[in-house]
Amino acid sequence: MGTGQMAGIDAGQYSQSDEIPFVRRDQPEGEVCASLILAHGAGAPMDSPFMEQMTERLVARGVAVYRFEFAYMAERRQSGRKRPPNPQAQLLQQWRAVYRAVRQQAAGLLVIGGKSMGGRMASLLADELAADALVCLGYPFYAVGKPEKPRVAHLADLKTPTLIIQGERDALGSRSTVAGYALSPAVRLDWLAEADHDLKPLKRSGITHGQHLDSAADAVAAFLGCTLR
Repeated sequence: MGTGQMAGIDAGQYSQSDEIPFVRRDQPEGEVCASLILAHGAGAPMDSPFMEQMTERLVARGVAVYRFEFAYMAERRQSGRKRPPNPQAQLLQQWRAVYRAVRQQAAGLLVIGGKSMGGRMASLLADELAADALVCLGYPFYAVGKPEKPRVAHLADLKTPTLIIQGERDALGSRSTVAGYALSPAVRLDWLAEADHDLKPLKRSGITHGQHLDSAADAVAAFLGCTLR
């Protein structure tokens, strides 16, 4: 797996700029089928086990993965103190800055998306940025314990081809609850059996977390027209 840094930041360093976050590129050894900017969720950094494992699997399938950290997470890494996510307007502005930077570096198909909050922020910008596609891993359809306040209004009119990979028992959007939402025809939902928000299945299912991550990576690769190497 090849790696690279952008914006003149060396490996192991993280920008605290609100405008241009640090971006890490993980590159397939051979031909790149597509490039995916993959944003982290609200509570875990870009090198969390989930993000690392998904990146490894996607790169193996010919997808170049670009990861970055929102300013609040970069500051958390530097200070060691937890802090909440930046306001939505700031998160979106950081997303725009990263997209512009990666667009200058990546040729061909450029896809945006992310885990949980990172994917939701990407979904708010997908049409604006004219991204080639959107990929969300564990979409937060509503906040914990608040299914009566869904975050789906923009998904009804979304034009960007979208893949959402969701666990059937996700506490932020279970299969039974999401079935009642009006989503755009551009949105495709792939459900993972008995999986939670991190795509982890119940032990009784007989399926491992690794198998579900493999299935998710296969689905993303197929959606982007890539083939397993």
